[in-house]
Amino acid sequence: MSDRPTPPPDPRGRLVRSFGCAFRGLGFLVRTQANARIHAAATVLVVVAGFALRISPSEWCAILAASGLVWLGEGLNTAIETLADLVSPGPHPLAGRAKDIAAGAVLCAALASLAIGVVVFLPHLAELVAR
Repeated sequence: MSDRPTPPPDPRGRLVRSFGCAFRGLGFLVRTQANARIHAAATVLVVVAGFALRISPSEWCAILAASGLVWLGEGLNTAIETLADLVSPGPHPLAGRAKDIAAGAVLCAALASLAIGVVVFLPHLAELVAR
């Protein structure tokens, strides 16, 4: 037995593990959720369009915030659905209600994101057509 104190856990190790968990969760989200794959395609399309149309830094902020909120909503929706399935493997009205509310929140985020996309991209597209 040693008289040396046990060294404290390496905080960098915890941080690395934490990021690993987060990336594992994102991977699960994209692999298992069809809507997440739709959001991924839309995100890529919007980023490509942003570069192609040379949107301003403030427009980038709006687009990135909108995209981030949709991804946040989709992740929380999937987490809520997973927990509802855990606690209520069979159909239950309250589990169904929780899932419906979470899905509705993602829909709200997606519609707001679409509106932001229209506001940002429509003037650029109109200018492109007018040339």
